[in-house]
Amino acid sequence: MASSMTVKILEITRIKPSPESHNSANEFESFLPLTFFDTYWFKFPPVERLFFYRLNSSSPAYFISVILPKLKQSLSLTLLHYLPLSGNLKWPSNAPKPIISYTPNDGVSLTVAESDADFDRLSSNGIYEAVELHPLIPQLITSNDSASIIAVQITLFPDKGFSIGIIAHHTVLDGKTTTMFMKSWAYLCKQGNRENSPLPPELTPFFDRGVIKDPTGLDLDMLYLNQWLTSNGSESDTTGHKSLKVSSDKGEASNLVRATITITPDDFKKMRERLLSKSSDSSKQLHLSTFVLTLAYVTTCIVKARGGEGDRTVYLGFTADCRPRLDLPVPENYFGNCNTPIFEVLKARHFMDFENGFAFTAEKVSNMVKGLTDKGVFAGAKDKLTPVFDVAKEPAGSAQIISVAGSPRFGVYETDFGWGRPWKVAVVSIEKNEAISMAESRDGRKGIEVGLAFRKHEMERFFSLFLKDF
Repeated sequence: MASSMTVKILEITRIKPSPESHNSANEFESFLPLTFFDTYWFKFPPVERLFFYRLNSSSPAYFISVILPKLKQSLSLTLLHYLPLSGNLKWPSNAPKPIISYTPNDGVSLTVAESDADFDRLSSNGIYEAVELHPLIPQLITSNDSASIIAVQITLFPDKGFSIGIIAHHTVLDGKTTTMFMKSWAYLCKQGNRENSPLPPELTPFFDRGVIKDPTGLDLDMLYLNQWLTSNGSESDTTGHKSLKVSSDKGEASNLVRATITITPDDFKKMRERLLSKSSDSSKQLHLSTFVLTLAYVTTCIVKARGGEGDRTVYLGFTADCRPRLDLPVPENYFGNCNTPIFEVLKARHFMDFENGFAFTAEKVSNMVKGLTDKGVFAGAKDKLTPVFDVAKEPAGSAQIISVAGSPRFGVYETDFGWGRPWKVAVVSIEKNEAISMAESRDGRKGIEVGLAFRKHEMERFFSLFLKDF
C-alpha cells in the first residue's frame, strides 16, 4: 500500500554543465527570450515524467559505485549542449516579459533517493494509487522572481532497478524538447561519457528564436502574458512585480488511481472498420489516424464511465506540434515550446450512446486535426487561452476536461542509457488536469499506450467498457 512505502533521500546536489562550457563565450550571463509559443503556457503546471529501468544487478553498492557516477557525468556533459536548462526563468524589473537566464555558476538540482516501493507494480500497467508515484518526482524550485527550469531525481529500487523522474517548467519546454533532452542524456551515457562527444543532429538543440514569426499582428507573446496576468490565477509579490511561481497542486491525486492501457494495431483495424461500416460520406472522409482513433475511443469511454447528467460540459483538447506546420518550417530540433492547443467544447450527452458517441467523437477529433491544415495553426490565435479560463470558472466537478500529454511520435521508449530500454514511462502530471498520456507501445508493434488517472469507481467503470464491444 502507498502508506507503507518509504523513500530515503541519499543526496541532493547540483549538476553543472561540463567545465568545458566555461570558455570566453560563456563567462557572463546569457539570455534566451520567450516567444508567444512559450508565454501561452506561462501558468500551466510543470510536466512530470518518470522513466523506469529494470536491472539484473542493482544492489545499493553497484548503484552508488557504477550507475550513479555515469548518470551524473553524462548529465553534466548533456547540459553543456543544453545550457539554458541549467539556468532559470527570470523577470527583470525593466523587462516586459520573463527571460531565460543562464550564468556559468548555474546548474540543475539532482536528488538521489532509495525506495522500498514495489518496482514491479509501479512499472506495470495495473491499477495502483496515484500518490505512490509522487515521492519519485523532484520539486521544481520557484519563487516570485525566479523559477528553475528542470529538476531531476534518480531513485534506486534495490535488486530491481531505478527510475529517473524529471519535472519541467512548461513556459520553457514542450514535450518534444524535454524528450530530446532525455534522449541526449541517454545517448551520451550509453556512448561512455566521452569528452567532446557531439550529439547527433536530431538531438542537437536549435536555439535561434528568429525562426518563430508572429504573422497575426497581435503581438501574441504579450497578449497571452497579459491574459494570464489579468486572469484570476495571476499572482504578485509584495513589491507588485508579477510572480513566476507555478502551481504544485496535485489536484485530486489523493483520490485517484492510475492505470495504463494499450491499443494494438488489430484494435485500430476494428475501430476503423466499425466507423467505415456506417457507409456515410462523412465517415469515408474522416482522418482516421491511430491518434484520432485513440483519442476518440478513449474519450468516449471516459465520459461514459463518469456518467451523470448529459448537460455536463466536456472540454476536449490536444496540442499539435507546429514545427512542420509553419509557413517557414521550424527545425525539428528547435528548443522550446512550438505547439498550439486545439479545443472543442461539447456536451456529455453526445457520448452517452456508446456506438454513436464513438462515431461522433471520431468525426470531431478528425475535424480538429484536419483544421490544422485547412485553417492553419494561427486560426483563433487571440482566443486560444479562453477555454483554459472558462474551465477555471466552472463549479468544481461540473465540467470534464480531457486533454492529451505526450505523443506516440516522441519515441520515449528509445531512451536507453546503456542498461536497456525503459521498462515503463509514465506522465505523472496527468493527475493535475484530467489529462491522459499517449506514447508508443513499448513492444514496438505500432500500438499506443495510454496513461489514465481517475477515481477508483470511474476506473472500474472504464475497464468494464474498454474494448468490450469488439
